[in-house]
Amino acid sequence: MPHPITRRSALKTAALGALALPFLGSRSAAATVAAPPVSTRKESLRLGLASYTTRMMSLDETIAVARVIRVTNLALFKTHCAWETATPAECRAVGEKVRAAGLTLTGSGVINLPNDDAKLRAAFENAKAAGLPTMVCKPDPVALPLIEKFVKEYDQRLALHNHGPEDKTYPSPLDAWKAIQPFDARIGLCLDVGHCARAGMDPAAAIRQFAARLCDIHMKDTVALVGATKDLPVEIGSGLLDIPAMLRALLAINYAGVVSLEYEKPTGNPVTGVAESIGYVRGVLATL
Repeated sequence: MPHPITRRSALKTAALGALALPFLGSRSAAATVAAPPVSTRKESLRLGLASYTTRMMSLDETIAVARVIRVTNLALFKTHCAWETATPAECRAVGEKVRAAGLTLTGSGVINLPNDDAKLRAAFENAKAAGLPTMVCKPDPVALPLIEKFVKEYDQRLALHNHGPEDKTYPSPLDAWKAIQPFDARIGLCLDVGHCARAGMDPAAAIRQFAARLCDIHMKDTVALVGATKDLPVEIGSGLLDIPAMLRALLAINYAGVVSLEYEKPTGNPVTGVAESIGYVRGVLATL
């Protein structure tokens, strides 16, 4: 069903994003031009930006985008913080930079966690150094007992990310849910709603089913059909997903985590699409 009010809200926010496009055209400009102030608005859900969205941009540009769309929560992809290979000092500097910009570092891109003690410790040390509250990850299933030991040692929350039918390990959030059941409750889920739908599971139903250990949400939209092994991302509100149903479900379970916008449409500068998408989400929330 169309949502004319929310679409108007989306386009209004998209216009705001368009104002920033000249500033985001070069890395030097992004670092020197003052972005709009971070919003102090109270929202019914904690909205954020997953920086896979801006993977072709610098960290400075990514911070500017977050400020343009007026979100204060940021989850960093590996191009902005190399969680698996960087040093703790490098990760600490990234965390400090995000906080100095008035933003909160809430999560990561997908961190691979192999069955290797040294590599696991390096990843956990980097998360600790950056002040990363939730490590979004893809653990080797056989490594989960060892990973649990690190979770307890570092008091670190993990969120397993589902990747759709093409992924042989965690194609659906149900597969990740089954994998984590024997382990510490700090090991939860990052529900990617687009990949969830392609895997044949209703995202709104998944939100309710996995509420007890739902740590993070990657919010997006797609025109890919169930079973598709390749995503076809579009602006939120323009695709096949029932975004209002997902938002209702999140409100119904009193979800306290972050709803991280992950805009993956591979065309041009993402700022306009990001602004339209976040505007649509805010418009829907205003009607619920």
